[in-house]
Amino acid sequence: KLRGHFLDAVSFAKVSFSMSEKLAVGTRISIQRSDGRVHDAVVTSVNNATRCVTVEWFEHGETKGKEVDFPGVFAINPELRVAKEQGVRSIAKPRSRQSERPMQRLQSPLALRNGNIAAPSPRLSTPVISQQRGGGRLRQLKPPQVRQIPPPAVDASQVKESKQGSAAAKRKSHCVKEVEKIRKQREERRAKHADVVQQRKDDVDVSNPNWEFLRMVREFRQQIGGKPLQISEPVGNHRICVCVRKRPLNKKEISKKDIDVVTTPDKENTIVHECKLKVDLTKYLENHQFRFDYSFGESATNAMVYRFTAQPLVETIFDRGMATCFAYGQTGSGKTHTMGGDFHGKEQDCSKGIYCLAAQDVFRLAKLSKNRSKDLTISSSFFEIYSGKVFDLLNERKKLSVLEDGNQVVQVVGLEEQIVDDVADVLKLIESGNIVRTSGTTSANQHSSRSHAIFQIILRKRTTGKLYGKFSLIDLAGNERGADTSSANRQTRMEGAEINKSLLALKECIRALGRKGAHLPFRASKLTQVLRDSFIGDRARTCMIAMISPGLSSCEHTLNTLRYADRVKELESNAMPKAKGDREEAGTANGVESTPAAAKLEAARLMSPADNDLVFLHESLKQSQESTDDLLTLHEAMSHLVEGQEELVEEHRSVVQDFKDFSNEEEQLLAHVDDPDYDIEVYVQRLTEILAKRKAKTQQLEEKLDAFKTQLQEEEAASRRVKRPPFV
Repeated sequence: KLRGHFLDAVSFAKVSFSMSEKLAVGTRISIQRSDGRVHDAVVTSVNNATRCVTVEWFEHGETKGKEVDFPGVFAINPELRVAKEQGVRSIAKPRSRQSERPMQRLQSPLALRNGNIAAPSPRLSTPVISQQRGGGRLRQLKPPQVRQIPPPAVDASQVKESKQGSAAAKRKSHCVKEVEKIRKQREERRAKHADVVQQRKDDVDVSNPNWEFLRMVREFRQQIGGKPLQISEPVGNHRICVCVRKRPLNKKEISKKDIDVVTTPDKENTIVHECKLKVDLTKYLENHQFRFDYSFGESATNAMVYRFTAQPLVETIFDRGMATCFAYGQTGSGKTHTMGGDFHGKEQDCSKGIYCLAAQDVFRLAKLSKNRSKDLTISSSFFEIYSGKVFDLLNERKKLSVLEDGNQVVQVVGLEEQIVDDVADVLKLIESGNIVRTSGTTSANQHSSRSHAIFQIILRKRTTGKLYGKFSLIDLAGNERGADTSSANRQTRMEGAEINKSLLALKECIRALGRKGAHLPFRASKLTQVLRDSFIGDRARTCMIAMISPGLSSCEHTLNTLRYADRVKELESNAMPKAKGDREEAGTANGVESTPAAAKLEAARLMSPADNDLVFLHESLKQSQESTDDLLTLHEAMSHLVEGQEELVEEHRSVVQDFKDFSNEEEQLLAHVDDPDYDIEVYVQRLTEILAKRKAKTQQLEEKLDAFKTQLQEEEAASRRVKRPPFV
């Protein structure tokens, strides 16, 4: 059987070679046009590789041509077909060279155009040039008259069979086939690209104006991969732990078709994809990468966040330590959710927040035998700091005073501490305090936390009441409020400046915690002042949870939050100016004059302790370009304004009380005027004294008022000079 196939292949090759011999250049054949017409043409070239011939003919005074494959030629010219039964033999015997030349060797139309012979008729009356050796010269013969050959009668079934047999070749030349091949590849590529685009459109809502950014973010996430943090992983031992938590998109952001531009690929890294446009409006992503101790994605629960952040700090307070846990970030980023618990509509489940989880561990550890012998009591306090003032949230927002005693220990005078026996008592205090906490409206949220809320779990000796340990859980004000330092509303400016100052001071205090011997500028703000004992000592430990929103609309606030947390984690000791008491003598040393920075620090010696720490804070921040002289002036003006306001209010209250006393004296004086033996001179003298006291008190109040007006003008001028505060 294999032998038979081999012989058939050999026979086919021989037959093809015999066919090509019949179709020599100059052979006149009949061809069929695309419209069905059949006429004669002259073979101008034969291509055995592609098994096709090129023919030309004259039509309407023009030379035309086309390519025809071998099957198409032999279908129209059956006399050239090689019989199958004859094998390699020809149908007719080959004629002699000279007798064959006049009939089959026709000159091509191209040669006729270049010669002096007249152009033939459209029916291929082609002249034939022949040589005869008579008399030693060439003689031109008269071209024979070419008869009109009618189209051969072709059987319909034979034509159909021929068309089917030549369907694979499609009657196209090699060049045409290559062009079609390229076109086919191009169409395939376009179809594949269209499928990819359609798939992307199916995955991304193209009605979203930012769908291209969303596609780029998804492609970036597919490339980097990564393994997120698992709750089963071991917990590290950090004195200062800085982590970040990303919340999922909320319903409001989804309804506005906001996109997620924050990626937490693994347990340490967080990437923010900032969407930007080039000059030619080309969209691209600028990826900002941050690295922290832990990075929690949107699927992390409060229990998982608590395990890696606040839980390791609970044991610290039973070892005479001070622990602090901050929740920091933009309003609406999930601070209250993390610290207070899950929300179900407007109802909050406080049993799943860090407040409650920490309280559970405190009571659990207190029952251990090694801690029961310490004879400790557990109490709680809850207060807020708003515009530099401290208010007790457990005592109807009573205003409190923050003072330092003779041992330089900060005391919050009048702060109420309530004994708690179980977790239920703690939750009641938290709920009652959250109701009266100050909130307001900002550009980022309609219910922004305008104050820092501090909830403390305090351990004291039962017999002496001496402080043993303290765990402070702090929900900081929304950091977007800290950027409102240039608002037209003075109250908003004061709130923003105070939050800005307190967050900057908090950052420096936490960083100073990691540098032994570094000065602690705790007096720069009320927040750091009341938390002073949490930043000193070898047993002080701190954790900060940076809360971020994933939406594109919150990208700027998210970057500010992460930059702030990144600066907190940066504990490298730079060249820092020394504080009062630790500072070297300023002025001249070895004949060298002091620098402007040293002169400012020297001038700080004459300031109050609060102003001293404020100058130190800004001098240290200026080294990292986080502060300016204008910002220092604004913060000083705000501090003086707050102090002036308190002094003015206290003076006014004192005047009102004195005037009440004066009024009582005047009433008593008038009661004795009608007595018969009343001395009128005594009446005049007493009334003169009362009016003089009234005048002195009024004048003193007016002086305070004029000084406060000046401070208001200074604050307004300073706020106008500040262009933009540093990121907080």
